[in-house]
Amino acid sequence: MMGQKRRELRRLSDRDLPTAAALCRIDPAASILAASRINVAAQSGLQFSGGELWGYPAVGELEALVWVGTNVVPFNPHSVPGFAQAVAEALIARNRTMSSIVGTDVDVLEIWRLLEPRWAPAREVRPVQHSMTIGTEPLVDPDPRVRQATDLDFDCVFPACVAMFTEEVGYSPVQAAPHGYPQRVRWLIDTGCSWIIPNDGPSLDVPVQFKAEVGARSETLAQLQGVWVAPTLRGQGIAAPAVAAVVQALQTQGVTPALYVNDFNEPAIATYRAVGFERVGTYATVLF
Repeated sequence: MMGQKRRELRRLSDRDLPTAAALCRIDPAASILAASRINVAAQSGLQFSGGELWGYPAVGELEALVWVGTNVVPFNPHSVPGFAQAVAEALIARNRTMSSIVGTDVDVLEIWRLLEPRWAPAREVRPVQHSMTIGTEPLVDPDPRVRQATDLDFDCVFPACVAMFTEEVGYSPVQAAPHGYPQRVRWLIDTGCSWIIPNDGPSLDVPVQFKAEVGARSETLAQLQGVWVAPTLRGQGIAAPAVAAVVQALQTQGVTPALYVNDFNEPAIATYRAVGFERVGTYATVLF
């Protein structure tokens, strides 16, 4: 009976957050999405954090964890056997709805293999996404036009965010979250996590030339998400210097920039390598 109990998950509480944060420090790049939510919970309490934190095994020392909110984010740094099975069974038992499963490829793909026969079909599976970080100064000169967005930029930033999301995921975020998505964009702006090159003039029929967000942040890393150049301006060398400017700004804050990118997005990978990012692991995402 005890052996069976060990192979189950337990719901973690606020008193478990320091232990969960310590587990995430084992591999900061692999754990940043979970660590970011743990940081929020440490400030507001898990009750107000927008999700739940489950630990594995059910008894004993914490060896792996999974954040369960809009997205399901597993983290199993020791490759503990039975973790994926426990996560899949817990999701099925609780009939959780979710937008995605995202994290290191081994964990995500094994959870999905076990979950797929008993779950709604995935809209898309992205099995190989390069996890990248940059530990040096940018290798290209930063674009001085890049700045943090302000409240006054919302009407320009929002359509760019919608365009990028739709292009990347395949549907409009406004359809899925007509109130939540604008609030999310405003929150990113208000917290200094939104970066742009503004439109220089009316001759450019674009909301902004470039935009990017820090979508997740841990104690040591800041993960870039939503990197976007206006379609009519692509191929003009805007992306690398713009990303370099965001990298430089984050490094002055004492954090290491990170990101993950689809393996089939060769132009983006080339841009990040040109800036100085190096691959440190592999993510996978299952989209619903």
